[in-house]
Amino acid sequence: MKKLMATTAVALAGLTGTAMAQDISACLITKTDTNPFFVKMKEGAEAKAAELGITLKSFAGKVDGDHETQVAAIETCIADGAKGILLTASDTSSIVSSVQQARDAGLVVIALDTPLNPIDAADATFATDNFLAGELIGQWAAATLGAEAANAKIAMLDLAVSQPTVGVLRDQGFLTGFGIDIGDPSKWGDETDPRIVGNDVTAGNEEGGRKAMENLLAKDPEINVVYTINEPAAAGAYEALKAFGRENDVLIVSVDGGCPGVQNVKDGVIGATSQQYPLLMASKGIEAIAAWAKDGTKPAPTPGKDFFDTGVSLVTDKPVEGLASIDTVKGTELCWG
Repeated sequence: MKKLMATTAVALAGLTGTAMAQDISACLITKTDTNPFFVKMKEGAEAKAAELGITLKSFAGKVDGDHETQVAAIETCIADGAKGILLTASDTSSIVSSVQQARDAGLVVIALDTPLNPIDAADATFATDNFLAGELIGQWAAATLGAEAANAKIAMLDLAVSQPTVGVLRDQGFLTGFGIDIGDPSKWGDETDPRIVGNDVTAGNEEGGRKAMENLLAKDPEINVVYTINEPAAAGAYEALKAFGRENDVLIVSVDGGCPGVQNVKDGVIGATSQQYPLLMASKGIEAIAAWAKDGTKPAPTPGKDFFDTGVSLVTDKPVEGLASIDTVKGTELCWG
């Protein structure tokens, strides 16, 4: 009888452990489920959730900027009793009230890649230093042009008219790195430097990049520098430039570091890109939800910053003096997508 009771106790302990693991659920809400960046983010979250025994549900907007679908996803996560949400917000200001509802319901909400506005609307943020990412490609473009940077004609291919924080930070970082004075650092488009031909939005995809590039080329066909919010937009911009016969005399810079983007750097489509690490963002986010579920611990930011910095590297095969970078061989080793 004692042996049977001991065996039963062990079995129940095992079942209890399994049940406890299954009781921890989390949600991942991304802007889209097609951009390679978010595909890799989902892979990282799924792998870490499986490792820790956490049930993960994933949601995504239909397109970048689909705020309503993200709000509905947050409501579903609250109703399902999730312990936490990992969120890349399409509208970083409008989503705040929904995020607060989730936090009031006892969920921990962690922003990935894209800080909320204000940043402390989330419990924590795991992200690239997006301002630095933009600054690196701005510095590279200016150094590559040399004295001709003073005569540059720059197209700014941004993300969305709602100006989510990630887009603002990269845009303003690029301009700062290039040596252009910014206006209000919390928004793009109010700069007065005559070198800026204009801003247009891309929705972060190739078709949007092509259309935005066409619009700005119609405004000034002599554009010679193109900043893009991400590499799909850069690929679209290149196709538009190619149609105008301008693909060989325009510098394109971008941010992401996905494998297709690094290949485009290698092929000369993109001059330089800033590589970020979405798998790390997501895996760290799942670990944070597990810690919150265990004892209410919240993650600490990187010292000196108001977010946890997951790193960034400049990728180019045309390095410039005084600016640290990695080549496309190393970039390919570290890329995703």
